Amino acid sequence: MHRVLPALIAAAALLTGGCGYTGDPLPPLANIPTRVNDLAAVQRGGRIMVQFTVPPRTTEDKVIKTPLKLDLRIGTAEPPFSQEGWAAHATPVAGSAVTNGVARYEIPAAEWTNKEVTLAVRVLSARGKTVGWSNFVNLPVVAPPERPAEVHAEATAEGVRLTWRARGDSFRIYRRTGSERFAPAANVPQPSWTDSGAEFGKHYIYQVQTLVKLSNNTEAESDLSEEAGITPVDVFPPAVPKGLNAATAPNSIELSWEGDTEPDLAGYRVYRSTGAGPFEKIGDPVAIPSYSDRNVEHGKTYRYAVSAIDKTGNESARSGPVEATLP
Repeated sequence: MHRVLPALIAAAALLTGGCGYTGDPLPPLANIPTRVNDLAAVQRGGRIMVQFTVPPRTTEDKVIKTPLKLDLRIGTAEPPFSQEGWAAHATPVAGSAVTNGVARYEIPAAEWTNKEVTLAVRVLSARGKTVGWSNFVNLPVVAPPERPAEVHAEATAEGVRLTWRARGDSFRIYRRTGSERFAPAANVPQPSWTDSGAEFGKHYIYQVQTLVKLSNNTEAESDLSEEAGITPVDVFPPAVPKGLNAATAPNSIELSWEGDTEPDLAGYRVYRSTGAGPFEKIGDPVAIPSYSDRNVEHGKTYRYAVSAIDKTGNESARSGPVEATLP
């Protein structure tokens, strides 16, 4: 009797100590992928480019188990729109490439040219479970826009000027410098553009696309042009100074003129000739648009001209000469 009692006490402790699970078993996780909400599509040249984020979690907010099945479809839809009717006739698309959780497809556009297509995707678990179709995307498909050719980059005083050849009335320019990625720089209605933000001494690379405006406030894109690169060099002098005026003072001749407005202006050079003699430089550099010539003699006539110089050392042509005679 005394030997049985300790065993009964120990068993009771195990049952009441909370170390075991005595409730109903938990249901298994469903592992259903969440819905895709960022499906996007654009026509680029002769292809329809599609991408979306593959759901990383389940409807129960758990990390999803792979493998998953991506069911992307493309087709036309007659009003009134019916998901079931569209899905029954839409064409499944294979050949996705998934990188960093983003799935990308390229669909030949020829079959769908001059039609409006509807695209959607659903993601299925390994057991075929899904929450259904993603957001639906409607895309008018047109003949491929003409790819810009003969893209040329030229340095000008106003910036890098791009020109190219392509039919169309809407173009997008992409630009990159150094190790940066290409980024949109401008949309223009004609086959030329000047990059006024370009800096001398930096290397720039450009690409151009033709755009076609579509009926649903979207646009079709051409393939990107070949790259055009340039390192612009400043060989462009400032503007010629204007409004040069010479006035006599008791012992000097006072010069003044309109200031130049170039951002890289370094100053001015003042030239003088005595009588009909050659011009000689008497002021270099002059920081402000005025100069006092005190090295003059009474009774002599002097002629003056002024030029502008920039920080690279480019010098403008000289202004028209003015003359003054110190009494």
